[in-house]
Amino acid sequence: MAMDYSRAADWIVAEDSFDPEYLGKCESIMCQGNGYLCLRNATDEFNPGEQRDLFVAGTFNKFDDNEVTELPNAADISRLDLRLDGVRFSLLTGKVESYDRALNLKTGETTRRVVWTAPNGKRYQLVFSRFVSLDRLHLIVQKVEVTPLDGDMELDITGGINGQMNNGGSQHFSEGDKRLFEGRHMQYNQTTGQSGIHFVFHTTFSFAMDGVPQDEKGFIVMDRRIIKQEFKVAIPAGKTLTIQKLSTVYTSRDRDSEGLELSALQEKALAGQKGICALGYDALLAESARAWSAKVWDNVPVTIQSENAFDQLAIRFSQYHLYIMTPMHDNRMNIGAKGLSGEGYKGHTFWDTEMFILPYFIYSAPEVARSLEEYRWLSLPGAHKKASGNQYEGAQFPWESAWIDDGEVTPVWGAADIVTGLPTKIWSGFIEQHITADVAYGAWEYYQVTGDQDFMDRCGYELILDTGKFWASRLEEGTDGLLHINDVVGPDEYKEHVDDNAFTNYMAAWNIRKALEYSRQLKAERPELYSALDKKLGLAALEPQWEEKLNRIYLPQTREDLVIPQDRTYLTLKDIDLTKYKNQKNVGSIYRDYNQEQITHMQVSKQADILIMFLLLENQFSADVKRANWSYYEPRTLHDSSLSLSTHCILANDMGNRDMAYQLFSSAAAIDVGPNMKTSDAGIHAASLAGIWQSVVFGFGGVRMLDGKLRIDPALPDAWTGLDFYIYWHGQKLHITLSHTALNIENLTGTETVELTVYGKAYQVQGQICVEL
Repeated sequence: MAMDYSRAADWIVAEDSFDPEYLGKCESIMCQGNGYLCLRNATDEFNPGEQRDLFVAGTFNKFDDNEVTELPNAADISRLDLRLDGVRFSLLTGKVESYDRALNLKTGETTRRVVWTAPNGKRYQLVFSRFVSLDRLHLIVQKVEVTPLDGDMELDITGGINGQMNNGGSQHFSEGDKRLFEGRHMQYNQTTGQSGIHFVFHTTFSFAMDGVPQDEKGFIVMDRRIIKQEFKVAIPAGKTLTIQKLSTVYTSRDRDSEGLELSALQEKALAGQKGICALGYDALLAESARAWSAKVWDNVPVTIQSENAFDQLAIRFSQYHLYIMTPMHDNRMNIGAKGLSGEGYKGHTFWDTEMFILPYFIYSAPEVARSLEEYRWLSLPGAHKKASGNQYEGAQFPWESAWIDDGEVTPVWGAADIVTGLPTKIWSGFIEQHITADVAYGAWEYYQVTGDQDFMDRCGYELILDTGKFWASRLEEGTDGLLHINDVVGPDEYKEHVDDNAFTNYMAAWNIRKALEYSRQLKAERPELYSALDKKLGLAALEPQWEEKLNRIYLPQTREDLVIPQDRTYLTLKDIDLTKYKNQKNVGSIYRDYNQEQITHMQVSKQADILIMFLLLENQFSADVKRANWSYYEPRTLHDSSLSLSTHCILANDMGNRDMAYQLFSSAAAIDVGPNMKTSDAGIHAASLAGIWQSVVFGFGGVRMLDGKLRIDPALPDAWTGLDFYIYWHGQKLHITLSHTALNIENLTGTETVELTVYGKAYQVQGQICVEL
């Protein structure tokens, strides 16, 4: 099996053959969704080793007290059992004469074409199509076309709703009611055990012979957690039978279904099911494709003119997944580290949102970015609970977040320790604390780029002030008269229980400085808002604390060679030969030779740590300091986190190393959609996909927000002749087109003048300008 990129110009990601050893690859990268739900792209027929997943955003449940909450794997509606002339259809038997499976990024449809010779020697053509509607949040649609190639045939097809699903063995649902309506609409209900969320599923079959509708009667079967129908259809030689299976999912967590009794939710869902059945596959696909065009491809496309067609495919793949993973419909929900594409990380939200994914939406769909930030504001009770539980004040955000009031949900135990044979303790939930400053930074970045004062008044100021309150209580008095942050994990998770991690300390100081700045500003300019926040947070008492502590926070400084210590001890640790791990095929191979305790005492980094600080706090460090630290830390960084490559790409570009920047972009682009068949089994890498966009727009496009001002310093790689993209800035939509010699900026909104700099020179754009490079 291999990935096929030959149709990249046609927006197609494809596999050219079937290999049961690599099912997870296309199940993940070809998953389909709309932010409300996402369906992993397991084949219609059963295969051993498959992972059939259907997730609905925000429906977290805790299986028992010994586990953390996770997104439950809902009932499966996609499986179909086919018998062709009495022989079960399976690509593991008979002979596959031809095979192609393709995801069309433009429409969100997958199509799988198979010519199969059964063990009895008869040949058949089957075409499987599927999409999840971007226009109708509850809708999943399948179509199968069966054509006999050797005379008449008889088809037996069975399908329905299978509630026998689990998450790695954890069963999140109680059994619910099952019913068949009007002889065709199957209904199945489930309820999560701990969170009590009702799920209502419907699925309906329809048939047509060469386009002429057929009234086929199915035999209804109900079993434990299963409702399905069995059909038997004769297909004459030369004819094609088309089977459509339309399914919907509704839950009691839906914003517009809150407070409904289960019976009312069932009625609402059944009415919705009947409505879509009146339309059919083609009309519903056209409707969804129009939504893709309106929201993404005709709204904020990114066009790369490259000698390598894969570059354009990669950025489209990135945008496709950003829209199917993001719950734009509900600000009580956020984005999981695997999106909704697999069980990896249990659907939990990390710093990935603020540092990597949020910027895409800030610049491309500000209303979505606001929703993601409102989630953090709505999650403040959980952050307060975590802070008080650790004897701190203010808001300490969980390393992993789920439902808005869950608080910390990071698992305590992880993979095996190869030395002790015990599970490895996951310390991130206890001591990876930079997430709190990251959340504050995300709120500030959103405000600076959008100018959304209403958000700041309602949510943003409080987020920054409340997190500043946490950091003031977190600082520890040292014997040197300075304030330290001890016993943490920084972004480099290969270093546990370190003191004075530079990223953490600098971001904490930034957070306190912003809190003090806004507190004083509000007191002077917005006394009513200041009074309300003072009453809630105690700002009058905090201001002198912030001012005094801000001057004493220990911030690691450069050595003579301009290298900043990543933490108190990193530069004293032993160096080892990392060649083997820098050239690894799959990430994390160092754990096959060393355990976490040993890695903690080596100069090796999992991902960007000091370097991501240079990206966020760009104006605080000189080009020479950045270059020195790049030269020191990049050779010691294994990029074992998918978050790392895009940061390094952007910084390499900033430093004028275009060749390496392009190599890093190419590596980042290939993490999921690339040729490695094992990288995505647990799901796609959400932050890395957003990092592809950042590499293009922030890196090669040179877009940056610095202290609230827009800067565009483009630098295209040699492989590209042009780049074309759109960004929003303070309510104005800008169309940016650039080549190696010119930068063109058009203000499409044109209601305000946009001020920016290009290579240090100031410009104003209300209409259109062209800058020679």
